[in-house]
Amino acid sequence: MKWLQFLAKFLFSVYGLLTLMVGLLLIFPLVIIASFWGKVKGGNIIYTLCQGWSAIELALWGIHHKNICETPHDNKRQFVFIFNHISYMDIPVLMMSIRKQQFRILGKAEMSKIPIFGFIYRNTVVLVERDSAAKRAKSVHQLKSVLKNGISVVIAPEGTFNTTGKPLKDFYDGAFRVAIETQTSIKPILFLDTYSRLSYQNIFSLNPGKSRAVFLDEISVEGLTISDTKKLKEKTYRIMEKKLIAYNAAWITDT
Repeated sequence: MKWLQFLAKFLFSVYGLLTLMVGLLLIFPLVIIASFWGKVKGGNIIYTLCQGWSAIELALWGIHHKNICETPHDNKRQFVFIFNHISYMDIPVLMMSIRKQQFRILGKAEMSKIPIFGFIYRNTVVLVERDSAAKRAKSVHQLKSVLKNGISVVIAPEGTFNTTGKPLKDFYDGAFRVAIETQTSIKPILFLDTYSRLSYQNIFSLNPGKSRAVFLDEISVEGLTISDTKKLKEKTYRIMEKKLIAYNAAWITDT
């Protein structure tokens, strides 16, 4: 029976990959056209296209997404959104989660080298290269510019997949410095099911089912200074960790 389950999951993953590639090829010409409108207007159009693409892909994969707001979410305000990074599925689900406000994602620069996808990626994310302080500082400056244009930013403070077995891995400072320096509230989002839908351990583990994004209460940075970065980071970490444990996140094996 185990080999039959493995075969079924493998074949479904191949189907998922093929539909993803077809969608990518269909959306690519539209992204090229939108890119001529510049980083702000063009970027907004591209994000709308990517959100539609994500909605179709999740439907084809039999993944049913639901947002859960623990407190009312004001989609007319800017936030520094942060999320737990646990799966290759996080970005499509992110696109489905933040639907009624413009945002930009901070993403790894190396992903921009992937053919076709890389072009879309470069036109939708703020690229970050972590190999030098100067390059990281440049990314932070770009995030501040995005916020000045009235657009929210989205950052995975863990930086990469959490492979620890704990609710979260250690956070970087960047998201919290940006929030403090721009006096923009932090809004944590928990992805509870992306790990179960597609594990970071195996790209051939795609399977249908539920997807939940939990919007936690905003964390104010009013009056905080750069010297409060560590305190804000630790406070946010504790809040998200506690909630992930309360929701019984599937990847937690070590608390």
